[in-house]
Amino acid sequence: MPERRKGVAGERKANRGPSAGPGNRRALIAAAREVFAAEGLAAPLSAVAKRAGVGQGSLYRHFPDRIALAVAVFDENLTELEAAADRPETTLDDLLARVIDQALVSTALVDTLWADPLDERVLPLGDRIRRVAEVVVERERAAGRIGPDVATDDVLLAISMLSGLLSRTDAAERPAVAKRAWSLFHAAFAAR
Repeated sequence: MPERRKGVAGERKANRGPSAGPGNRRALIAAAREVFAAEGLAAPLSAVAKRAGVGQGSLYRHFPDRIALAVAVFDENLTELEAAADRPETTLDDLLARVIDQALVSTALVDTLWADPLDERVLPLGDRIRRVAEVVVERERAAGRIGPDVATDDVLLAISMLSGLLSRTDAAERPAVAKRAWSLFHAAFAAR
């Protein structure tokens, strides 16, 4: 007989076993994005589990620590950026706008990843964002929309600066700060 546990309203929920794993993982990632955006990096992981509607044991089976959870959230963010970069109509402005949108809700996760950038789980994220930037920079250069001296490393520096800035900006001010930063980057990268 499957194990039963108390649900939110006192009802008993059946333990669905391994079949619940993928759904629980998705729920935990979505919950982490929301909890960390609202409460910051110091939010207890129990709040993530509660928001996801799973027990803490499930959270730790999927994500043994905060870095593992942050990497999973960023993996989703990068998958979105990779899909956007694969579309021929995606411009550098589009890429920066997407990065800003993600940074606005993921600032605590940015701090988590910057806390240990040499962690072997974090390193592949840097490789992936570099590939995204390379694709878009080459496309923009070929179209004459950015200066010939704009390098992939310049775009990566802009993304890093923007993420760091937004992670240290009060939540209410983030949209205005992001808009100003985007304008500066747009002007700096423009073809002359």
